[in-house]
Amino acid sequence: MHTLIQWLLDTIGAMGYPGIVLLMAMESSIIPVPSELVMPPAGYLASQGQMSLIITILCGTFGSLVGAYINYFVSHYLGRPLIIRYGKYVLIPPDKFERVERFFLKHGEISTFIGRLLPVVRHLISIPAGVSGMKHLKFSLYTLAGAGSWCTILTLIGFVIGKEREKIMQYSHMAVCWVILFSSILITVYVWLQRRRHSH
Repeated sequence: MHTLIQWLLDTIGAMGYPGIVLLMAMESSIIPVPSELVMPPAGYLASQGQMSLIITILCGTFGSLVGAYINYFVSHYLGRPLIIRYGKYVLIPPDKFERVERFFLKHGEISTFIGRLLPVVRHLISIPAGVSGMKHLKFSLYTLAGAGSWCTILTLIGFVIGKEREKIMQYSHMAVCWVILFSSILITVYVWLQRRRHSH
């Protein structure tokens, strides 16, 4: 683990801010680059004075938005036929996609925000947003809110841990668990409010 962390630190340090944007854009699309391997090491470099904490978070958040828009525009302009035909090759079989789309049309904003926080889901949430034609302003705001929150958490983990680099992955995995718990609570409250609204 020490060797992996050192390699990540060296790589991100060499690539700088553009590297963070690029890696997080890849992470936010369907390219499997875990954000847990990007933002905490960048946060550690910020704690050493090699990067700015604020700029690091902003670069990670902007990169996430770029990657999200890649998925958004591809799904928006290529549309349903292509996704239904080829979606199974990227873990989106037609029946699953149709269920997700129906749900998304009713709950797009909260879905986009929470989706940006959750593993695996964050790579896919932009696709139903694009196909359903979610407005750009809403999509951008909720994507930035979710991605910004996640990038901040991961960056602060690396920043606070400091020299204890071996613990970066451990605390990142703990953050995933806490975020899943938070998302579950948020979904529960949202569902309760929706049911209460419809009952009146």
